[in-house]
Amino acid sequence: MSEIRVGENESLDNAIKRFKRQCARSGVLSEYRKREHYEKPSVKKKKKSEAAKRKKRNF
Repeated sequence: MSEIRVGENESLDNAIKRFKRQCARSGVLSEYRKREHYEKPSVKKKKKSEAAKRKKRNF
């Protein structure tokens, strides 16, 4: 769970930007997207192997 404290002289826009950055760093949005729809185990396995192939090819 991401949480930020807003300072007395801090604008709301800056606080929202900090919150979005913190969410991106902690992986909240990517985790949400991953869990948004059910994937069969075979599809997960295929995606994982394709990601490994891509990663190996880039080195």
